[in-house]
Parts: sequence; structure tokens; C-alpha cells
Amino acid sequence: MSALLRLEGHHAITVHDGFAAIDAAEQHRPDVVLLDIGLPRMSGHEVCRRLRDRPWGKELVVIALTGWGQSEDRRKSQEAGFDGHLVKPILYETLEELLSSLTPTAPTSQP
Repeated sequence: MSALLRLEGHHAITVHDGFAAIDAAEQHRPDVVLLDIGLPRMSGHEVCRRLRDRPWGKELVVIALTGWGQSEDRRKSQEAGFDGHLVKPILYETLEELLSSLTPTAPTSQP
């Protein structure tokens, strides 16, 4: 997914465990975090909770990208503070649509 996001002109960083995700978010202060639930060393749920605890993390858009899609899984994601929950495999168009609904659009200039 990172490579596709980069091709679309987005800055994307990939990390491979929960602690690294928190460190990367702290360092780069992204607008959006795409986060797997089943991360090593710390679950995506816990990562999301910890990001939300930071002053800058309250407005952060956090989306779960996971293989877990049962209603209980979605409920846990919502309780952890995720803004969206997408089940793998994910179509890029589905991600774009969700991001459009969750992120502010740039104001258009009037002639």
C-alpha cells in the first residue's frame, strides 16, 4: 500500500511493529495513519489508544487495515479510537473514498 500511496504523490512511511508506529508518528506527525491490528510487540488497538492520548493525536485520522472483519473486531476498533476499519484485501478506491470522507478538503479558490 505504501508504494501505491507514494505513486499517488503522498508521503508514506512503513514500520513493522507497534512501538515503531508510535515512534514514527511522534517524529513525523502524519495527518493519517493506516494501521494493522495484528502488529508484533503491541497491537494496533493499543497503538491507536496511545496515539489518541497525545495532544496532536486527538485530530489524527487513524484507519485500521486488517484481516479481521467480524462485527466484534469492528467494535473493538471503534472502542480503541479508530476512525475507520477496512478489511484486507483493500481496493485503493475504497481507501480513497474513506479518506475523502474523513479528511478535510482544501478550499477551492473562487474566480
